[in-house]
Amino acid sequence: MPDLTFDFSALISDRARAIDVSGIRRVFELGAKLDDPINLSIGQPDFPVPEPIKRATVDAIGADRNGYTLTQGAPELLAAVGRRLAEDVGWSLSSPELGAMITSGTSGAIMLACLAVLNPGDEVIIPDPYFVIYPALGGISGARVISCDTYPDFRLTAERVAPLITERTKMLIVNSPGNPSGVVLTGEDLRALATLCEERGILLVSDEIYDEFTYPESREDGRCPSPARFSRNLLLVRGFGKTYGCTGWRLGFAAGPAAIIQQMAKLQQYTFVCAPSMAQVGVADAYAVDMSDHVERYRRRRDLVVDALADVTSLVHPGGAFYAFFEVPPDLGLSGTELVERAIERNVLVIPGGVFSERDTHVRLSYAAPEAKLEVGLDVLRDLLGA
Repeated sequence: MPDLTFDFSALISDRARAIDVSGIRRVFELGAKLDDPINLSIGQPDFPVPEPIKRATVDAIGADRNGYTLTQGAPELLAAVGRRLAEDVGWSLSSPELGAMITSGTSGAIMLACLAVLNPGDEVIIPDPYFVIYPALGGISGARVISCDTYPDFRLTAERVAPLITERTKMLIVNSPGNPSGVVLTGEDLRALATLCEERGILLVSDEIYDEFTYPESREDGRCPSPARFSRNLLLVRGFGKTYGCTGWRLGFAAGPAAIIQQMAKLQQYTFVCAPSMAQVGVADAYAVDMSDHVERYRRRRDLVVDALADVTSLVHPGGAFYAFFEVPPDLGLSGTELVERAIERNVLVIPGGVFSERDTHVRLSYAAPEAKLEVGLDVLRDLLGA
């Protein structure tokens, strides 16, 4: 074949160019060069998938549940989600106004929601700091992403959001318990956001991927606070990966107005097709598995982190998830990225705050790591922070 020079970069779309590679991936690449690093960077549980869920999934494969499911999900899993929603937020999926669908992770649900609702030039409001995919949703959908500054307490409130709403605003994303901060909003915070969105005709998307990782002091009536208890005019997004340690199975769900769910399902039909079939069957009875011991273990790790860092940095108390988002003391004269680079030199992996924010003043630590390694990593970070 002739040796032709072809500039493939000229074919890349503006959509792809508008999205940067995640800063988390860069840290992972640096970590791959280290020998047995103290990895406090990864946002996934360090416990195995519970045995009943493993067995159910293997049984599903053996029973030839390996083909496509319905686009909206396997019937048994949709039924389980319906029961859960009825118990937890009082929604009945038998109502014609409500619908639900199983998605390829919660990220898949949020992306489908944006594609179903947002047109180029529309606006979506997100909190800052944010989960890393939120800014990329603008490049994917063509919408404009508006960041709501929530520093220093990381609380997305109606008072902070209201001034950002324009005639182009169509969506608000709230993430509680939050990544990277671990902050849990109160029921009253969420009620106010739901009311504001209803009054202004905006779709509230409540990303509750860490709902089970809500620690006792942040629970209300024993549950993770949710705006879905105050309104049905929103999209509720939850998942199975964080709760049951099966992040790679890519399983989430979205529930809310049937008109929105129908359009998301149509888009899923032509993109993801369906979430992995055997995994859907495998988690159909997952809600019967008691994860409270794991959550309690993570609460104790949270306390370990707070105790280690509270006297050397500014740290907002994490009420949920499994992250701490701490400030680099200004008198150190370092950015979050520079502190992370120094930590990597000492074999500790954490993520710079600039990955999750328009500021690079903080660092995210994940305590989804064995206690022995966590303690070593905390000692290093205390030293770097000037203890």
